[in-house]
Amino acid sequence: MNRIGFLILALAILVTAPTIAQKKKIKRAQAIQKVVDAAYTYTGTPYKYGGTSKTGIDCSALMQNSYAQAGYSIPRTAKAQSKYGKKVGWTGIRQGDIVFFKFKSKREKWYHSGMVTSVTPDGTYFIHASSSRGVVISDLNADYYKKNIKAIRRVIK
Repeated sequence: MNRIGFLILALAILVTAPTIAQKKKIKRAQAIQKVVDAAYTYTGTPYKYGGTSKTGIDCSALMQNSYAQAGYSIPRTAKAQSKYGKKVGWTGIRQGDIVFFKFKSKREKWYHSGMVTSVTPDGTYFIHASSSRGVVISDLNADYYKKNIKAIRRVIK
C-alpha cells in the first residue's frame, strides 16, 4: 500500500471510530438501562419494611439491589443513600437518578427513595416501593411527590 493510500485508510478509521467520550457515553447509557431494567423486575413485589427480596422489599433495598445488578454498591438506607452520589437539580434530572423524599406526619418523619425510569414531555416517572401498593411506577410531577422531594442524586455519572 502506498503512503497516500495508508493515510486515507488511517483517516477513515479515525473518522469512523467512536471517540473515547462516545464510548464512555454508551457505557453509561448501558449501565443506566441495566439498573432501570433490574428495578422493573421488582414491579408488583409487596412492600416489606426491611425487606430485600422479591417476596417483600422496601424502597432503599430496591435501589440497592437494582444498582448492584450493574456493579454499583450504594448504602442500604434511604437516608444514607440521599448523601451518596452527585447532587442533581430538578432541571437536570435523567433516567437512573435516585429521588429522595422526606415525609412528615404527627411528630414522625421518614425518608423514601425511588428511581427515575423516564423523563418525557408527558411527565417524569419513577419506580419505588410504596408502603401501600408495593413496587409501582408513579409520576414525580404529582403534587404528593413533587412537594416532598428532599434531593435528587446521580450514582452513574
